[in-house]
Amino acid sequence: MSNAEKRGKRQVLLRPSSKVVVKFLQVMQKNGYIGDFELLDDHRSGKIVVELIGRINKCGVISPRFDCQTKDIEQWVQNVLPARGFGHIVLTTTFGIMDHEEARRKKTGGKILGFFY
Repeated sequence: MSNAEKRGKRQVLLRPSSKVVVKFLQVMQKNGYIGDFELLDDHRSGKIVVELIGRINKCGVISPRFDCQTKDIEQWVQNVLPARGFGHIVLTTTFGIMDHEEARRKKTGGKILGFFY
């Protein structure tokens, strides 16, 4: 997705599709980094077509999925994101998949999935 954004493409095809990828894209869409996306069912693992709007500088996954308590979120933000108040870390929590700001508001921790800015 980052490579297509750098090349100036308007759309990108992601495969394989999964529930986690769809939720990650919904967080990106809610924060205004991508446009609409569409799920294509090919009777296998599925594909996703994402409309790009030119706001993504970098997005990536953090593997392994490290545990992150509420008090540790700030340290992860400093380590992963380029500046304060810029970009988002995506966490999977007991309340669902959300960005670090929403997790901080709900006072919950979880496992880190990835980041985008």
